[in-house]
Amino acid sequence: MRAKLALEDGTVFNGTSFGAEGERFGEVVFNTSMSGYQEILTDPSYRGQIVTMTYPLIGNYGVNGEDIEARGPQAEGFVVREASRVRSNFRSTEDLATYLKKAGVVGIEGVDTRLVTLRLRQHGALRGVISTTDLDDANLVKKAKESPGMAGRDLVKEVTPKQSYAWTERTEGPLAPAALPAAAPDLYRVAALDYGVKYSSLRHLTRLGCKLTVLPATATGKQVLDLKPDGVFLSNGPGDPSALDYAASCVRDLAGKVPIFGICLGHQIVAHAMGGKTFKLKFGHHGGNHPVKDLKTGKVEITAQNHGFAVDPDSLGKTGLEVTHINLNDQTVEGMAHKSLPLCCVQYHPEAGPGPHDSLYLFRKFIQMMADRAK
Repeated sequence: MRAKLALEDGTVFNGTSFGAEGERFGEVVFNTSMSGYQEILTDPSYRGQIVTMTYPLIGNYGVNGEDIEARGPQAEGFVVREASRVRSNFRSTEDLATYLKKAGVVGIEGVDTRLVTLRLRQHGALRGVISTTDLDDANLVKKAKESPGMAGRDLVKEVTPKQSYAWTERTEGPLAPAALPAAAPDLYRVAALDYGVKYSSLRHLTRLGCKLTVLPATATGKQVLDLKPDGVFLSNGPGDPSALDYAASCVRDLAGKVPIFGICLGHQIVAHAMGGKTFKLKFGHHGGNHPVKDLKTGKVEITAQNHGFAVDPDSLGKTGLEVTHINLNDQTVEGMAHKSLPLCCVQYHPEAGPGPHDSLYLFRKFIQMMADRAK
């Protein structure tokens, strides 16, 4: 079946449908990871976006029930050069096309993903539409132009749970990284604010001995403190952080009262909570190969990233926050810590789902923050 991808700048790509039939809208972004497509598709941070994979062959090892990072795929659409017809891996239980079809995700293959990437790098992230039902170029471009953008958009409320729940699953077996030595359970009570959390983050924290209570993004500071947590974890998530006043207010109420560790959207919410600002990146950071420098140690980590907004370093002057990590590709802020409070955060994804394991130490650092606070 024919399918088309249209961008708001008027560019239209012809291809073949794989996955679900229909029509989906979203901000088109590119991801440079060579593997991990299942984790990428199920990352709630991709809500509202159509993902283009730069690696040309996708789907060759199939999908399985263990590598999901949320209840199911979260991306609006999926764009690849070639969708593998053969899946070959001992863990595979299903092929990618069937998985997408069941989840209602519209995919398109046969697209020159190099050209898509070049358009996005030149013009910035663009709104787009994938369709198997409307193949009229002018109609599709018009629809892309009329679709909602990401700026000012609160997508967190679409992915956060309606109620709090306890999380007990932990990273185990041959896939458990050596950098996360298993600890006795329930050493620390942790409240995790779910802005669109990835399961790997929760599994790692549980492995390190945390007793987790996951709360909706709309939870107040009082509701969090009523749990008497030893620490608070701020998760990743989708959309524009400047639209999340309720989340910033909660973090502001918690700062100084309990150790806080935030990643990705959680990092951006920390900036807003303390009086800083964020801005939209031209085409964002999406992939598993972004170099980040720790300004205190001088070490460089290869990191997994997925974000379209960044913290404005010029807005941090009176916040009490200092920059701890920078991106070596464009010098954007990748990590912050408060000068006097037990609060730190990073822009990238240390849970390695997917991605390198260089940054797993950050989970242990959070554990140490809680241990130091308990002394």
